[in-house]
Amino acid sequence: MQKITPFLWFDTQAEEAANFYVSIFKNSKIVTMTRYGDGGPGPKGQVMTAAFELDGQRFTALNGGKQPNIKFTEAVSFVIHCDAQQDIDYYWSKLREGTNAPGQCGWLKDKFGVSWQVVPKELPQLLSGEPARTQRVMDALLKMTKLDLPALKRAYDGV
Repeated sequence: MQKITPFLWFDTQAEEAANFYVSIFKNSKIVTMTRYGDGGPGPKGQVMTAAFELDGQRFTALNGGKQPNIKFTEAVSFVIHCDAQQDIDYYWSKLREGTNAPGQCGWLKDKFGVSWQVVPKELPQLLSGEPARTQRVMDALLKMTKLDLPALKRAYDGV
């Protein structure tokens, strides 16, 4: 078992969210779902917690009820390191389903309000090294919503 597991608080959408995420990522599955019984605090039969894995990474989702001070923010996000533009396009499209939030610099919020960063694995390399190259990459990146790996490589090469 992994030592640290992200734990996500949903009002009532834990089951829906777990199924949504599992449908997007390969090698993913629902591990367990616990349901509220007669003693509450949620409605009997509603999912209390959903444990699920996304490509081997364990997560837990909780139906904690509506709490005005408990909301997802960009202060915490999940980064998806992509091998190619095709992967960036896939995850960007799937995670944006049901939302109109455009995102910026590879960041997006899904329909549950969870923040994701969909980035190429090569990004750290493109942002290190010669200052003029990294500045061109950063200038290009700051103009993007969904990241465009070929455009970032062109910026790095000065093309």
